Amino acid sequence: MDFATTVKMGLKAILSNKLRSALTILGVTIGVAAVIGVVAVAQGSQRQVTSQIESLGTYLLTVSIRGRGADRVLTYDEVMELTAGIDGIAGVSPVVTGSATAKYGTHKYDCSLLGVNEQYAIVRDMKPERGRFFTQVDISTRQKVALLGQNVVTELFGLSDPLGKEIKLNGQTFVVIGVLAARGGGLAGSEDDQVLIPVTSAERLMGRRGVSTFYIKGQDKESVGQISAAVSNRLYRRFRDEEAYRIFDQTQMLQTVTNISQTLTLMLASIAFISLVVGGIGIMNIMLVSVVERTKEIGLRKAIGATRRDIMRQFLFESTMLSGIGGVVGIITGTILARGIASAIKVPAIFPWAGAGIALGLALAVGIGFGIYPARRAANLQPIEALRTE
Repeated sequence: MDFATTVKMGLKAILSNKLRSALTILGVTIGVAAVIGVVAVAQGSQRQVTSQIESLGTYLLTVSIRGRGADRVLTYDEVMELTAGIDGIAGVSPVVTGSATAKYGTHKYDCSLLGVNEQYAIVRDMKPERGRFFTQVDISTRQKVALLGQNVVTELFGLSDPLGKEIKLNGQTFVVIGVLAARGGGLAGSEDDQVLIPVTSAERLMGRRGVSTFYIKGQDKESVGQISAAVSNRLYRRFRDEEAYRIFDQTQMLQTVTNISQTLTLMLASIAFISLVVGGIGIMNIMLVSVVERTKEIGLRKAIGATRRDIMRQFLFESTMLSGIGGVVGIITGTILARGIASAIKVPAIFPWAGAGIALGLALAVGIGFGIYPARRAANLQPIEALRTE
């Protein structure tokens, strides 16, 4: 019996019991949809978390000074001397953080205030959309200049151009020299709510002495570890206490987040795969029922020349067709499900092309695996005994 005849007879058998076939397909559909939905949402969540971490800057080290006793900060010059001469550093920026009320005319806006230096643009990949960034002269001469985030510009100036205008920050006058490009929300809140001023001016404005946090950007991934070791060594010589400072390696955190996310995705997908196995058991059950119902047909076909291989191939085709249809419908259903869940929890859903291929392959494998026993049972029927069945 040729393949075309096998296909024709298999489709006829499936369509002759539409409701039963539909329920069997539903079991596989649920399994595949669960796998696709879980993987799509998990990958979307991973990308969202990763992008938030990367928004802090690429190849970034964050150094926090805890100090010892009253010695809990470093001066700006000490930070720059501490990092001088270390190979692989692309930029260093001390940071002084606080909050301020920005005012322009009758408008005011509560914002985050960051004191940084001219290298902060390199460290955080932050370039002004309009105007300019700070220069070394702005830092050394404590210039009262500021760069505004998009939300600050909108609240204070509306559609007007803020460049060259004077604003008040906690009562002190600063000249706007630039507008930062929109960056959206991050781990520490929206960066569009920030106002940047020179770190030396921020110390005076906020009444601070020295800095307790600074960022270091490496030139590449390989240099980050070397920089971290060198800075740690110099800080230990400065404080003689490993508890006096902490160095946070963003690259390691990204790798940790990725590993955890992949483990959770694999675990959830494995749980969802159980539904696929249950669907396969349903296929085996239906195929066994089909063998019993079609015993006389099998005997007749064998009597007129059908081989054991022909019978087995037909029943395997039917089980594989049921699982294949369930797999395709499951991919479509899983995609719709993933988008719905992602929209509800406000994360992107990333369609897992590789996962869809694996899920479809598993569905077909389930159809074949759970169809072998019924197919062999049908193929082993003796023609005379099958024809005697009523």
